[in-house]
Amino acid sequence: MPGARVVEKVIPLLDSCTKHFSDTLYERICGRKVRGVTVEIKQRLNEVLVKLFRNINDIEGRAIKTEEYSDMTANDMHVIEAIGTKAPRNMSAVAKSLGVTTGTLTISVNSLVKKGYVERIRSEEDRRVVLVSLSPKGKKAYLQHEEFHEEMIDAIVAQLNEEEKCVLENALKNLNEFFSEKSRLGKG
Repeated sequence: MPGARVVEKVIPLLDSCTKHFSDTLYERICGRKVRGVTVEIKQRLNEVLVKLFRNINDIEGRAIKTEEYSDMTANDMHVIEAIGTKAPRNMSAVAKSLGVTTGTLTISVNSLVKKGYVERIRSEEDRRVVLVSLSPKGKKAYLQHEEFHEEMIDAIVAQLNEEEKCVLENALKNLNEFFSEKSRLGKG
């Protein structure tokens, strides 16, 4: 069973945790009802998730805080990612993609402008609209962070065959759907 092999490959990499793992989340991840599933697998999956989130946040934080980008925070990088390297974006669109208010984004953008990562311009079509884009320094930080993500994904999929990659992708899509729904509904 490829799904079990994926879990077996991931679990040894992570530490334990005691938090209860919900049946609903398990159903979303595995795509089936929980019937006869032992508490052990639910606890193991919970351990994987909790440690995975912690590890990703920790590793990403260290990848962001390089000597060159010592003034960068994880939040700064998320804003930079949302702005992207393409055409300037309006503040409302960036705020929506981050799931924050325009006011909250303004605080972050002000900081990034001061640090030299982001530039503000007025729209030529409507001078009331503020557009944001990455400065050369911001684009460089974006590309460095993108490289970190590519290396992370390459390391994960290098251990898996094609079938296992599909199982992992579907499990992560289901997991993301679960958390997106919880986030949208404002439930923890």
